[in-house]
Order: sequence, then structure tokens, then C-alpha cells
Amino acid sequence: MEWMFLPLKRYAQFSGRSRRKEFWMFILFTTIVSMILAGPTFFSIMSASVADPMAVDADPFAGVGTLGMAGLGLYGLFALAVLIPSIAVTVRRLHDRDMSGWWYLGFIVGGMIPLIGFLISIGFIVVMALPGTEGANRFGPDPKDPHGTEVFE
Repeated sequence: MEWMFLPLKRYAQFSGRSRRKEFWMFILFTTIVSMILAGPTFFSIMSASVADPMAVDADPFAGVGTLGMAGLGLYGLFALAVLIPSIAVTVRRLHDRDMSGWWYLGFIVGGMIPLIGFLISIGFIVVMALPGTEGANRFGPDPKDPHGTEVFE
């Protein structure tokens, strides 16, 4: 659980490095919370579309109800709250691969290109899944080995 909340503790820290475990556990945390918060809205819309498909065509939020709208509002607040930490942990993860944080912008822009964007998105997932560079790199010491060579300097 500690790995899931570590990016929230390092809220806007874009320097340094983050391990794969920190990145993927934060992704798991945000996915689970998003599904819980957006779930009532999704099921309300789906049940309304089954009950009266013509009403949903006119108003997509027809029949959502109070619970669905509250879930949608909470989901929006959660998404805003984790926006900066998710960008920061992604930049730190790229730093662990000895890549500049500007690569993230390149992956985002490249992901918007039709057809090629799908391949770029897969490439981004692969880069995030690869192990970081061993030892210190230009972005800091190895997060897996906190007692590295800089102890002797």
C-alpha cells in the first residue's frame, strides 16, 4: 500500500527517479479508485439506455440519478487531484530509464496521431515496463540501491 501513495507524498517532485513498482502501483491505485467512483454513473447510464434507448439518444445523462451524478463529480475531483502526481511519477520513471521528462510530451503528442498513435502508446507502455538503469545516472542515484557508490564520496 505504501507504494500506491508514495507519488501523492512526492506530489509535484519532478526531479529524481522512481522505480517501476512505484509507477505501476500508482497506476493500479488510480485505476481502482476511478472504477469505484465512475462505476455508479456507468451503470446508471447503461440501465437508462436499456430502459429507454430513445431518451438516451436525446440526453446522454437521462436517468443517471443523484448517485450517478455524485459519482461523476467525485471522479472529476479525483482526476484533478491525481493529475500532477501522475505526471510527476511518469517523469521520474522516465528519469529512471535515463530519459528526459520531455519524452512524455512526445509520447502524448505522438499518441494523438491516427494509426501510428496506437503503436506509440504500446511503445510507451513498454518503456514504462523496462527496468531502470543500474547505478546512478544523470538524474540521481539508483532508487533500488540507496547505499550506492555516493556513500564513499
